[in-house]
Amino acid sequence: MSVEIRPVRSRRDLTRFIRLPWRLYDTQPLWVPPLISERRRHLSRRRNPFFEHAEAEYFLAWRDGVPVGRISAHVDHRLNEAQDNRWGLFGFFESEDDPQVAAALLDAADGWLRERDRDRMVGPLDFSTNHECGVLVEGHERPPQIFENWHHPYYGGLLEEAGLGKAMDLYKWELEVSDREKVLPVIWDLAAKLEPEHGIRLRHLDKRDLKQEVRRFSVIYNEAWENNWGAVPLTERELEHLGKEIKPILNENWGMFADKAGETVGAALTVPDFNQVLAKLNGRLLPFGWLRALRARDDIDRVRVFALGVKPEYQHTGVAAAFYAEHFHMASVTRQTGGEMGWILETNTAMNKAMEAMGGRIVKRYRMYERAFRDGR
Repeated sequence: MSVEIRPVRSRRDLTRFIRLPWRLYDTQPLWVPPLISERRRHLSRRRNPFFEHAEAEYFLAWRDGVPVGRISAHVDHRLNEAQDNRWGLFGFFESEDDPQVAAALLDAADGWLRERDRDRMVGPLDFSTNHECGVLVEGHERPPQIFENWHHPYYGGLLEEAGLGKAMDLYKWELEVSDREKVLPVIWDLAAKLEPEHGIRLRHLDKRDLKQEVRRFSVIYNEAWENNWGAVPLTERELEHLGKEIKPILNENWGMFADKAGETVGAALTVPDFNQVLAKLNGRLLPFGWLRALRARDDIDRVRVFALGVKPEYQHTGVAAAFYAEHFHMASVTRQTGGEMGWILETNTAMNKAMEAMGGRIVKRYRMYERAFRDGR
């Protein structure tokens, strides 16, 4: 039967947009349902500060009265300004294994972006590189970690058949405390010299001072990643929002800062993999999900290194090496004995070589796609 694409116009449609993956992944044990309440906040133009510098449209694909796919089309004006480009973006892509559905969704997003004078369509980004992004193309045998998606293996083929090509690959690296012997000695040497030779001290996150800690992290985040492909700096309001959203999952053992004479020069934000908890909740904390969450959080045995950065003028001092060493130490004294690092851009040679030096191995690959508009409109 034919496919009809309709924009989301009601709260009921938004619920269908959010809940569609439950049907598409019903038989997939590795897919982790997100919290429905969090997804509703994230997609809300009123509650998500992303929309202070962006606009978006959400589309559902329908066949015989049943939703069979979804997509967003959005323009992030802050990204366009920071990167000096005219990208349009798509995200939240989900589809049955049907090229007709995928093509119709992508064409709807394409048309919406062309009307806004974009010169290409890049994604998926849910909504930016500060959020979940990319299509999983390698590593389907592994569960997704917090803040990342798991996709059907056929998704990449659907996008390519619809005329999209690779824009960038994003790597996830695995590190285990048992890999300590594989770490190159230079890592330990640089870490040991950080304070005596450079006057830089490592410390852990202080949740009692969370608002200021988020501010300190933001300075590093925005400076260290500003030249990366697709990077967009977080606004003050986005940082406040981020702090509130991640506060329940922060662990002082895994948040780290590097300070010199009162200045924060580096930061590493690693979080316990709360997807191990979400997997037990089926998207809801109420009425009894919060009890399951409390019981399950003590069993989390993996972490995700979400972000690790150093101010450019201090990148020669060994701050990153000290963060690596401290991660190995924490993995030896906590329940979390290993985890995944990233994602890391395939073009980030320095970080990828650092992961090799740490004895890491690439275990997942996410792919960003693009479609250029030939007419330049």
